Amino acid sequence: MNRQILVLLGSLALAGLVAFMPNSLAFAHGFGERYDLPLPLWLYIVGAASAVVLSFGVVSLFINKPNLVHDYPRINILRWAMGRSLVHPLVLIPIKILSILLLLLVIFGGQLGNQGSTENITPTFVWVIWWVGLAYVSALIGNVWVLINPWKASFEMMELLHRKLSSKQELSLNKQYPESLGVWPGLALFAGFAWIELVYPNTDVPSKISLMALIYSVITWLGMFWFGRERWLRQGEAFAIVFGFLGMFSPTEIRVLNADNCRQCDVDCMDLDGFCIDCATCFNVTAPTDRELNLRPYAVGLLRNVPISTSKLLFVILLLCTVTFDGFVATPAWSNLGTLLMNIFSDWTTITTLALFGFPFIFLGIYLSVTKIMTFFVKDDMSLLDVACSFVYSLIPIALAYHVAHFLGFLLIQGQLVIPLISDPLGLNWDLIGSADYIVNIGIINAKVTWVIAVISIVIGHIVSVFLAHVIASRVIVNRRLALYSQYPMLVFMVGYTMISLWILAQPIVEFTG
Repeated sequence: MNRQILVLLGSLALAGLVAFMPNSLAFAHGFGERYDLPLPLWLYIVGAASAVVLSFGVVSLFINKPNLVHDYPRINILRWAMGRSLVHPLVLIPIKILSILLLLLVIFGGQLGNQGSTENITPTFVWVIWWVGLAYVSALIGNVWVLINPWKASFEMMELLHRKLSSKQELSLNKQYPESLGVWPGLALFAGFAWIELVYPNTDVPSKISLMALIYSVITWLGMFWFGRERWLRQGEAFAIVFGFLGMFSPTEIRVLNADNCRQCDVDCMDLDGFCIDCATCFNVTAPTDRELNLRPYAVGLLRNVPISTSKLLFVILLLCTVTFDGFVATPAWSNLGTLLMNIFSDWTTITTLALFGFPFIFLGIYLSVTKIMTFFVKDDMSLLDVACSFVYSLIPIALAYHVAHFLGFLLIQGQLVIPLISDPLGLNWDLIGSADYIVNIGIINAKVTWVIAVISIVIGHIVSVFLAHVIASRVIVNRRLALYSQYPMLVFMVGYTMISLWILAQPIVEFTG
């Protein structure tokens, strides 16, 4: 197993060579300034694609064990006092209270405070700190959303109050959740969120953001009341699902060792191999001797043998497409296309909406075409949809990589706005902690560093996806040679996506609003 991890790390090192290749074309997408690439763009694209192909060869030669999903090193940090303190109520309860207060600040502050986008904390907190920043934390550290989710925390407080004031133990009605619903409610809510983020023209208006946060809060509380807290969080709370996907990539997990503790769990937490991993419900009711908070290699959580529904397949596709679409709409190519489309549709919002929701269908069609070819090598009882669902989690590192490449500069520069906003969250000329006069340092990261990080993250993301897809193929296809052959279509798909991603990132920013 250690040898396999070393082989993977060695293949990831190829990414660094691409980014630091030894001035010809100037591009600026996402850099905030003009930057002359050390070499022509096509050399970067070819180099990145070559690194992905070479990594495929390395992985196929040395990694052929399908049991990698369980056979990976783990370090249980609950063995130490410092680790146990992380899950102590004296630590968790204040964090949950703070998360509820922040939600209230977003809702009431957005309505009552200054309506300037940089004078009110609501836009910066929601779009920069929470949406962009928490995605990084979820993937690179762990799924902390399960701890700080303010809707979950507030509902838990309401449940506690209900038990003290009423003879009825359960606040929720616990209605039967239809299996056919899958995560469709969460998918629909995330699609709405994506539209607000990428299309809606008033995304920087505090009162509009706070109103949408209130509406989402009501929907979430009603869902937990009707179907049960944990059931709705798993199926209907869009961000619990998104951060859960990203958390599967992370180097931390919670694990319950005694399966008997999971028999009363109402969210079917155990995977197909009988393991209970990343189920906070079971973890919280399990004796300390039967639970673990583990450090693990990155990305192995995406290899768990769990059933993946069609709705989860589409959710991952939408997640991947939204971040790619966000980059594409700021390119000259989209500006030129938009000019042509304005001759057909007079409303720019309509054009962008159709493009946003058409993009995932195009991507899905390509992905299904790839998996259709793969079906010729898999078990006879696996349909096209089965194959597509089996491999879709291998795409999550690509979504994460593009998120890093596209938003890192945005997070580091725009994120500094939170420093003065902490002193004056409502834009009322306060100076609560003496930081109201802080000036954003736009030189905290330059274009060269941004480009290097973007290239490395894109290449590493695709290499990790190649690795995951290969391990999954080894699990679902017994014959090693057929498993290898089945990965050729996926390799072509990932190489193509690598090239497109780098091309988008290298384009000059063009804002076209019709």
